Amino acid sequence: MTTVHDEQSYDEKLRTLSEASVRVSFNAFKDIPWDDPAYAVVPGDRRWILPEIDPLGRHPWYQALPEDRQIEIGMARLVNICKVGWQFENVLIKGVLEYLMDVPNGSPEFRYLMHEVTEETHHIQMFQEAVNRTGVDAPGAPRWFRIVQSVLPVFGRLLPEIFFTGILAGEEPIDHLQKAILRSGDQGHPVMARIMQIHVAEEARHISFAHEFIAHHTPRLPRWRRALLAVVYPLVMRILCDVIAIPSREFRKRYGIPRRVMKEIFWDSPDGQQQLRDLMADVRFLADETGLRNSRTRWIWRWMRIDGRPARFRSEPARTAA
Repeated sequence: MTTVHDEQSYDEKLRTLSEASVRVSFNAFKDIPWDDPAYAVVPGDRRWILPEIDPLGRHPWYQALPEDRQIEIGMARLVNICKVGWQFENVLIKGVLEYLMDVPNGSPEFRYLMHEVTEETHHIQMFQEAVNRTGVDAPGAPRWFRIVQSVLPVFGRLLPEIFFTGILAGEEPIDHLQKAILRSGDQGHPVMARIMQIHVAEEARHISFAHEFIAHHTPRLPRWRRALLAVVYPLVMRILCDVIAIPSREFRKRYGIPRRVMKEIFWDSPDGQQQLRDLMADVRFLADETGLRNSRTRWIWRWMRIDGRPARFRSEPARTAA
């Protein structure tokens, strides 16, 4: 049952997020010193070698490559993640604008989400600028996703709870990987380090909103939509996690990465399976909090290989969870 207190609490959280967007925000071309010589992209720069925190970077196949090949593939992987990131955020912006068409006047959701759209626009600019500066012809997301992406924003208006589940499914994996790299201290090239710092800082608000949106709206849905969301939630999480985290077949062929290596990393080896479960700790927390992971749907989580214990708190580091 919805209470005035519940609505006030939700509204206050959104106002806090909106005020934070005003206090701490970044500009793609003011807050990254692209033309600083220290940020220059030059041949043979070892800072592009993937750190061991990256799944491909710690694989023996990659580590056995000659240094120049490690640099080439490392740079390509990092900027391809940027390309996937902006393709995903393009869908996010279009879907959010669809959702806002039906938001009533005075809703704090409108103000916050327009802050998020503004921030995602700057993210797209900085991601594409990184691609351009390296000269890598990054393909980005798998071809099938690039084909269907134009249809996905309509869910922002028709079934917003599923759309924002998809947003969370795309934001959590890249945020998890970037936080792990930043925490490790092995941040590589300063361009990528600065992009990750900015992205993590602002994505914290975006992920927080998606959590609050799902937690607030799920109990208010008609029963059939709650049941549909409970089934779709783990499916969307796994499918979009793969889009974000796994280099596309086009990328793999271009850089000669053996198929067996890709399968071991994503997600057939014990290490890969553990990483997949780690990526989903926060979304399990939210699913348990909202009743979306229950006795009728838990088999889907196991089928998708993303079941496990939830995070004890949001953004709990994997090493603490272990």
